[in-house]
Amino acid sequence: MEVERLEPPKFSLYPTQKAVWLLALGIPVALFFAVVIPALWAIGAAWAVAIIGLLLLDMLLALPAKSMTPRLTTSPRLYIGTDERVTFDFKNLQNTPPKTAEFRLTTNNRVSCAPDIALFRADENHQAIVQFDITTRRRGHAHLHCLWSRWQGPLGFIWQQRQDPLNKIIAIVPNTEVVRNTALQFFSKDAIFGQKIQNLRGEGTEFDALSEFLPGMDKRAIDWKHSARHNTLLAREYKTERNHNIVFALDSGYLMCEELIDQASVKLTKLDRAISAALIMGYVSLKMGDRVGLYSFDKAPHLYSSPVSGTSQFASLQNQTAQIDYSNEETNYTFGLSYLAQKLRRRSLIVVFTDFIDTTQSELMLETITRLIKRHVIIFVAFKNQPLEDLANLHPKEPDDISRSVIAQTLLSERDIVLAKLKRMGVDVIDANPDTLNIDIVNRYLELKGKGII
Repeated sequence: MEVERLEPPKFSLYPTQKAVWLLALGIPVALFFAVVIPALWAIGAAWAVAIIGLLLLDMLLALPAKSMTPRLTTSPRLYIGTDERVTFDFKNLQNTPPKTAEFRLTTNNRVSCAPDIALFRADENHQAIVQFDITTRRRGHAHLHCLWSRWQGPLGFIWQQRQDPLNKIIAIVPNTEVVRNTALQFFSKDAIFGQKIQNLRGEGTEFDALSEFLPGMDKRAIDWKHSARHNTLLAREYKTERNHNIVFALDSGYLMCEELIDQASVKLTKLDRAISAALIMGYVSLKMGDRVGLYSFDKAPHLYSSPVSGTSQFASLQNQTAQIDYSNEETNYTFGLSYLAQKLRRRSLIVVFTDFIDTTQSELMLETITRLIKRHVIIFVAFKNQPLEDLANLHPKEPDDISRSVIAQTLLSERDIVLAKLKRMGVDVIDANPDTLNIDIVNRYLELKGKGII
């Protein structure tokens, strides 16, 4: 939890509704005495003076504004679709807090705040605190703008109001905690039971050890020289190579803003699902000793994060995903992927998350990927268009249904042609399903790493 000190506050003072009505009531009283009993006109004036005096007295007796200095406590980051509690405490509040105190927290549209007006409550130490529950709506940055507070004097004649600027910005990122814990169990280099380091063996080039040759092993791994010396067949084992560059290229164009619903009825955009999958694979890659970077583009390049190593960098990568904003622009593959190629100085695994529907756009994409594949290894992740597949398989009831089904089948056929071309070029293609994307992308990475392709 992070505790934030606030900027200098602003103060204001104004009468309550009761004070206004009492002052207004003095006007007809003064007119009555001035017209009916002129000798008693001073009673009307005395009424007004008395109310003003009570206002001044209430202001003097009211709780000092400095006693209501709040201190904000919140998490360093928020997760999409979750609730987070924001707490304000008041260390300068020595006496019993005023019962009439009201608080309102203003935020941007990336989060919703409840309740609209909060009241004091007591924590476990019987200290007065104020709490708000904020619900994240979309990935990005949550802005906590200002805390408004007001309280009445003991006589109920004045409101004291305090405005505390917060200017607190919190990153809203995909929630990968559950999947990260699962990844730790299966892919950590530390043994699940105990702390003995495991050797990550694979088809790399770094020699690890000799072992007895067993049926099913590659005959090319036999070390004939040592086998002759020991009078038994021995095979070489190799360690999986590490320190490879892995870059996630995230298309943030308008097609990636479409929302997908999985089997758990969770509604997230394609871009958010792509970022979640990238973070999960990124965490596994960092645990296995590789370097991970992020890149986003639509009509032009945006975020580029140079590859970093070590699981300590995962939190930084996760925070950087909040900078990848939703866009209504058409994706420019030529500009976006060419810029990435210029940034990469060594052979890397590039994982492209995108979606396409236009044949002209896909031809430009294929042309750019053809140049990338000459130097890099590419995993191409495209999201299945389930509504289009449902429309293509729809049983026609009207003549218009036949037309829709034929058009949908034509678009799906064109899509399949593009994916087939990518496969022939040597690109690993994942036709993503929202429910299995996270597992598929990690399995594909481990498969390529085990074969020594990256």
